[in-house]
This record gives sequence, C-alpha cells and structure tokens, in this order.
Amino acid sequence: MITKSYCETFRPQFHYSSAANWLNDPNGMVWYEGEYHLFYQHHPHSSVWGPMHWGHAVSKDLVFWEELPIALRPDHNGAIFSGSAVVDRHDTTGFFNGGSGLVAIFTHHDVNPESGGPRQRQSLAYSTDKGRTWTMYEGNPVLEDERHIDYRDPKVFWDGERERWAMVLAAGQRVLFYHSPDLIHWSFGSEFGASEGSHDGVWECPDLFKLPVEESGGESKWVLIVSIGPNEALAEGSRTQYFIGEYDGISFVNDNAPDTVLWLDHGRDNYAGVSWSDVPAQDGRRLFIGWMNNWKYANLLPTEAWRGAMTLPRELGLADSEDGIRLRQLPVKELETLREPKLRMEDLAVQAGDGNLLQGIHGSTLEIEAEIKIADSSSFGFRIHGSGGQGTVIGYDAGRSYLSIDRRNAGITDFHPDFSCEHGVALKPSGGIIKLRIFADHSSVEVFANDGSVVLTDQVFPDPAHQEVELYVQEGSIEIISLHIYTLKSIW
Repeated sequence: MITKSYCETFRPQFHYSSAANWLNDPNGMVWYEGEYHLFYQHHPHSSVWGPMHWGHAVSKDLVFWEELPIALRPDHNGAIFSGSAVVDRHDTTGFFNGGSGLVAIFTHHDVNPESGGPRQRQSLAYSTDKGRTWTMYEGNPVLEDERHIDYRDPKVFWDGERERWAMVLAAGQRVLFYHSPDLIHWSFGSEFGASEGSHDGVWECPDLFKLPVEESGGESKWVLIVSIGPNEALAEGSRTQYFIGEYDGISFVNDNAPDTVLWLDHGRDNYAGVSWSDVPAQDGRRLFIGWMNNWKYANLLPTEAWRGAMTLPRELGLADSEDGIRLRQLPVKELETLREPKLRMEDLAVQAGDGNLLQGIHGSTLEIEAEIKIADSSSFGFRIHGSGGQGTVIGYDAGRSYLSIDRRNAGITDFHPDFSCEHGVALKPSGGIIKLRIFADHSSVEVFANDGSVVLTDQVFPDPAHQEVELYVQEGSIEIISLHIYTLKSIW
C-alpha cells in the first residue's frame, strides 16, 4: 500500500485521486475475487498529461481505496491508452493453464514508422495474481486497422447468449463492433453512429451493456455510452452521450431518432466514464464511474502535486419517462457509511426573505438530501462552500423548470475562460416536488435530482476557509418535506 497524506488544498476526501501526478480516464474496471479494480490513465512523472500508463487501485466496497503499483507501462508497441479488463473464466485465451484470471484489453499508441503519424492498435495483457502483476501478450497487437487514426478504447464483455467475447471500439466519430472466441482473434461485426447523436467532437471510451427497465414487467434495453472530445467552438468541452436500443451480437440499433442527443451528465466535469465488468450476478447492479474533469482545462487545474479525480461510483438504471426510456444514476449505497448526521428538518414552510435556515451549519465535505414542494413561482437553492458572497450555488427556478449550478463565485476560476459559468438542465417537478441529493467535496459538487433522472457534476476550487451553507428562497415559497444534512468522513 502506498501511504498518502491527502491534506493538500483541494484534495478530494471521498473521491478517488491518485497519490501524486496526473490521472484521467478510468480503465479496466472489473470485479474479481472480492475486489473492485479501478485502473486509470496515469502519468507517473508529471501532473500534466504525458506518456500514458495504467495506474491501479482496489477496493472491497467502492468507498475506501488502496492504491497499488502501476499495472501497465509503455513498451516497444507504444503508450498504454484506455481499455477494459475481464475475467477469463473458461481460459479462452489459454493464458491460465485451464484456470481463470484477468485479461486487460487496451490501446497501444505509437508512431507509424511508414507514415510518421499516430497509430493506435489493440493489445492484451494478463494477470495470474489478482491484478498485482501483468504479462504482456507476446502476439500484441491483436487488432489493427490502418484506415483509422483514432482507433481506441476497447470495451470488452462476455456475450453469454452467443458464448463469445464482444467488443465495442471508438473509431473517429462512430463505434465499431467486433466479436471473438478467445480475445485474440477478432471478427468485425458492424459500425454505428455515422449519422446519429452528437458529433461535436471525436468519439471515445464507449461502453455497451444491458439493463432492465424499471416497472416494465421484464423489458430490458441495451445502453451504448460514448464520450465526445471537446470542440473549441463550444463552451461545454468534453461530454458524454448515450443511446438506448437493441444489440444482437453484431449490430446496435438506436430506439430514438438519429438527431436525438441524450446526455449522461449535465454538468461540466464527468467524462470518459465506463462500467465495471463481472460484478456478481447476485449483486445485480451496473456500476459506473467517470473522470471528474474536462479536456477544456484539465491540464490547467489549480493543483500541483496531483491533478485529476474520479466521480462518485454510481449505480445505473433505466426508467420510463414521458420522453421515453432514459438512464438514471444514483450514488452507490455504500457511501452512506461515511455519513455523520448534522441536521434534520421536516414539514417546514419557507418564504422569500425568511433568512438562512442553515445559519451555523458549516462544512466542506457534505451530503444534502432535500425533498421540497414548490409553488409555480418558487426560486430556491443551496449555496455551499460559502462566505462573504462567495460559494457554489445549486438553484432551481420553478418558473423555467430549470436546475442549475453556478460556479462563477465559487473560488479560483481564472485558469480558463470557460470555467466560470452557470449551466443547467430542464427539470420538471414530480407531483409538485423536487428531490435533490447533493455531494460537496473539497473541490467538487455532484447533484442527483429526482431520483437520479438528472445529474450535474462540477469541479470547484473554493477558499478552504469558506464552509458556510445556505438555503435560500429568492421568490415565492417552498415547503420542506424533509431536509437531511450529513458531514462525510474522509476515506483516507
């Protein structure tokens, strides 16, 4: 285990960040023999992006993490870009002498000696000791296609219905589907996305999985997640979209109109997220984590010894809505072990001008659970990390049916012109009620609204001395059905 102080300014206290230096995309998430593995893009020699390695951490509960030594390092085939990991239970590769073990499938990135341009190919590594050490496959790379320059981020899973491996891979602004009997020999199936969804930037970090639709009587749908690189013309920067549809082992068919764009997160800082493989069937959850950052300013964040963190682990589900079947996200239940109750309030009417009911509540690591009944003219919200007019505002405007995060006065914002902003998403009340679950860490805020139907994730860099919390009603009135505030213990 690598010891860490985790006392630096802005260091997250209940989100994963590496002990030092650069971190970006989560990679190779897999559950194996009682451990959740989190690999990630890592530059061990600098706090800005550079030659990519796979960093590595493990957890037994998705809350407390142990950082392990670097898993994969650049070799003669190139740097180690994003990918996935699976449990080869039936030794389809032949790596495990009839037993089982972990196989990582990732992108090797180097320079093409013929063209002098970048080259991306898919390779394998395997581990016989629960991911502690890794052996590169001698036959690397196992998949290449010179037609594509951007050809990366393989997500692989066992297709039990067809008893073979399936892969979804990003290529330019579309995704490609492959299948294999042994993770070594791959056959092309189809491509998707040339005229569907958002094409604001290069497509990256795809994922594909099947989920039941809640309260549907047994219906299930396939979910295809695709991250999109930044576009200099757009303030949003890098984002993640998803598609709902059907997959038959060869092709994915989108249920929605081609021009429909479904965003996974409506904040500015949730990118490249993918789900864990091989979570036990008795658990039954689809677990997801993202890189809590944005390529617009990722190399410029006001931290020094470390740079980059992960979102909270989340459980994904599907629910029917008036707009169709949509993804929902909820923080994993294991996070409740960090709670220390601070305030409980119920059945209280509040009007504009009543003052701050939360005066005296302070903290920089908080969870706020609120169930609030609103009038048509209500405008209310929470200000966290506050003091003297400073703070991050999570606000709801009933007149516009709009939930927003305003980080313009949240602290340090001048490292990039697009960081200081207010942004949000349309959100209709359910039965006149808005539900909010807010997590505030030293340098982030995550908002889960209406049982996870809408999520906003943002980084913020407040003065550590600013720890006041405010509930405000700017217009009209609200009724607090319930309001619970917890401080959250550090995981370090």
